[in-house]
Amino acid sequence: MTTSTATIKARGLHFGEGPRWHDGALFFSDMHARKVCRWREGEAVETIATFPGPVSGLGWQPDGTLLVVSMLEKQVLRSDGAGGFAVHADLSALVPERCNDMVVDAAGGAYVGNFGFDLHGGGAPASTVLCYIPPEGGRAVIAAEDLAFPNGTVITPDGKTLILGESMGRRLTAFTIAAPGVLTERRVFAELPEGRLPDGICLDTAGGVWAASPTGNECLRLEAGGQVTHRVAVSQGAYACMLGGPGEQTLYVLTAADSDPSAPAGTGCIEAAPAPYPRAGLP
Repeated sequence: MTTSTATIKARGLHFGEGPRWHDGALFFSDMHARKVCRWREGEAVETIATFPGPVSGLGWQPDGTLLVVSMLEKQVLRSDGAGGFAVHADLSALVPERCNDMVVDAAGGAYVGNFGFDLHGGGAPASTVLCYIPPEGGRAVIAAEDLAFPNGTVITPDGKTLILGESMGRRLTAFTIAAPGVLTERRVFAELPEGRLPDGICLDTAGGVWAASPTGNECLRLEAGGQVTHRVAVSQGAYACMLGGPGEQTLYVLTAADSDPSAPAGTGCIEAAPAPYPRAGLP
């Protein structure tokens, strides 16, 4: 296993989540600050949209429309291109707790995870579902059930496989995408080492999955079957990661001292380290 240490690039976030490399910049949600941000190397973090509640997963449809997960409302919002947002889909009838991360497929359909239980309010862990929203929005459907906190999600470049992190299951789980919103052939892609759990994830051109693991203050690169090939140490809890930068071969990691909404603001950072392979697939 190859080990390296990330460098802090930006400070002062509340709690960064959902990083995406798009248009030559790193976009992400500052969840507890209730905003979506953009950052470029050597520049200050820029706020591009604010919201009444916490936000998480991000994604763009083929026409460039930005989708944003509104967590407490259990909705996905759609940008109107003029600074406003409308409801793209309401998932409140399908999910038991706040919505979280999301991946948007090549056609503009969205797969959205949720906590499944009241993580910060003392709730007992419970299995939950992954939802799918068609490109036009409106009615969502359940794409997969019996998931242990479905979190970071990626789609392979051929559009045939979806891989998600089951945070409370300590594993990466893969599905065959039989049709939009229809997931079959469920199998374990990789188990994480003891004491580690996957939060946000991203995919590289060699088929490896980087998983941010807050319990180990690290990002791990896992191959199918569970071999850990690379480890990037960060300064505090690693909650999400994305490949981007020059050649899309820099691993950006969003870190924070704590994920609890009541934790002090300002500990969140963007950290970065070179990666062995470039970004692949979606997001």
